Amino acid sequence: MKKLLIFALFLLGLGWAISNFSGLATRGTYDSIVLDFKESLGKAQIEQEIQAIARQYQVTPHLNSAFSGSDNVYLIKGNGVLLNTLRHSHLARATEFIEPAYIYSIPEIISATPEPGSQGLTAPASAESPAIRPQIGAPNDPDYHKQWNFRAINIEAAWSETHGQGITIAVIDTGISPVPDLQQTQFVKGYDFVNDREDATDDNGHGTHVAGTIAQSTNNHLGVTGIAYEAKLMPLKVLSAEGGGTTADIAEAIKFAADNGADVINMSLGGGGESQLIKEAIDHAHRKGIVLVAAAGNANQNSASYPARYPRVIGVSALDAMGNKAPYSSFGAGVDISAPGGSTADGNVAGGILQNTLDPQTGHSLFAAFQGTSMAAPHVAGVAALVKATGVSNPDEVAEVMKQAALKVKDDGLNHFGSGKLDAAAAVKLATQGKITFRDFFRWLRDNGYLNPRFWIDGGAVALLPKLAMVLGSYLLAFLLRNYLPFTAPLAWGLVTGSSGLFFLRCISLFDAPQWPLRLLGSSIPELGGAIQGSSVLNPIFASVLVPVGLLALFWGHPRAKWFAIGSTLGVAACLLISALVSPTLVWLGEGMVARLFLLVNALLCFGLARLAVSDERRTA
Repeated sequence: MKKLLIFALFLLGLGWAISNFSGLATRGTYDSIVLDFKESLGKAQIEQEIQAIARQYQVTPHLNSAFSGSDNVYLIKGNGVLLNTLRHSHLARATEFIEPAYIYSIPEIISATPEPGSQGLTAPASAESPAIRPQIGAPNDPDYHKQWNFRAINIEAAWSETHGQGITIAVIDTGISPVPDLQQTQFVKGYDFVNDREDATDDNGHGTHVAGTIAQSTNNHLGVTGIAYEAKLMPLKVLSAEGGGTTADIAEAIKFAADNGADVINMSLGGGGESQLIKEAIDHAHRKGIVLVAAAGNANQNSASYPARYPRVIGVSALDAMGNKAPYSSFGAGVDISAPGGSTADGNVAGGILQNTLDPQTGHSLFAAFQGTSMAAPHVAGVAALVKATGVSNPDEVAEVMKQAALKVKDDGLNHFGSGKLDAAAAVKLATQGKITFRDFFRWLRDNGYLNPRFWIDGGAVALLPKLAMVLGSYLLAFLLRNYLPFTAPLAWGLVTGSSGLFFLRCISLFDAPQWPLRLLGSSIPELGGAIQGSSVLNPIFASVLVPVGLLALFWGHPRAKWFAIGSTLGVAACLLISALVSPTLVWLGEGMVARLFLLVNALLCFGLARLAVSDERRTA
């Protein structure tokens, strides 16, 4: 009996602890209830249920927004008493679930400190320039030096690879207003779920500030910069001018973003209470390949708020300018990574996150320093856009890239930092590892002098077009086998080597005849025989399937080198094909139809050999 009493007291104490410790059971507030009617119900049946609710409870359910009809999501005003009553009524059989429409809001302890002289700022004439010029290194925005947060995430090295072009980021917040330093930023159609209209302008200032960190206009000689400044923004207003909004609106916004082309979603908002409606919306977005990011919260409590705590959402805690956990930032469960959120304690403007936003009282533009996990989350969303722009499309892979690349923190027993501190440069480098990008090609052209006009005047471009066709042809052949080929660095180098030599596009002149080693380096494999004698005539021994056969036999047992051999085989196939079409000249066979047929047949044999090799590799894998 004594043990039973002790056990009962233990359970009572545990229940009291859970109910009073927000880190374990975050409680939400609400004044409305969500009714998610089953999709199997017809419109007439739903209408009957609505009328029955109105008669019995004196409240009439209504669609949450213009987009709610397809999902049968209705709201009614009500409290916990009505919620429990509905859950135990016949209505439970007609609905997927009945839950509170929790109110999420801008995290508390947000401070705004205007920059001196920034009120009423208007854009200079240069801001009317139609294009943003890509630039490696520091941008020309005059207040960029005040953005310590961008230096903290190594953004300039990331910019050398990508600016986020082609990516759309949905900002689920208080809306976005077209302040001067967003005038060159591209926007796509959004929606205002608070007022149920298309115009999603900001009446608070929070969403505009968040949007600036993600994609502020950059290199426009005005104000500050944004992380993914060539990306597009999708404004989705779910928070009112007072900073609050329902889980129903947030869920609708997530689905809207997923169904209208967003690649990344940022949610600098939070609250208590878990919502099945939002979880379903998050799953829907995740299936469509969207990366979701949310603020951990500013309560300095041991667990993040929702939606950061939902599965498949990257929860972000905040760092101050010294790289420490910001005093206000929540931590623990739900935190996946940390990023600069700033700290403006004691009026320290320099310690905040500076962006162009608006004064909600006057509507005037100003540059203001904010602090909060709301400011940290868009750093992660912006870097996610950069990673996605490199070609990493799977949202789990994008998240893993950022986590692996993060600067690790030792002795983080309370999970202040998640996987570590956000590092944009390391994340982009990891995402592009093993890939040959256009920027790599551009740098190669620059470093090897091909952008120098003297290269073209001095005859360096002899046979340029055929050699370009050989390289592009090898990639086309690889594309035809894309379902079998893992596009890795060894394969890419094999394509280049086989099609036109390690130093492709280089053509050594006959006047360099005594320097045959240089000509050898500038030749493709089929040209090896003639290159030593300084002749442009191909040697049938090398201009055949024999060299690829030898390479495959030599490297087949090596897990990486064999892909180099397969790539070289496809490269040789492209080289032989172009040679057959352009200049089919062979030792012993001349330059007529016999030489052309010889090259075409061997090109087909090379392609067939590569096809056979990758098929065998798949069977043995």
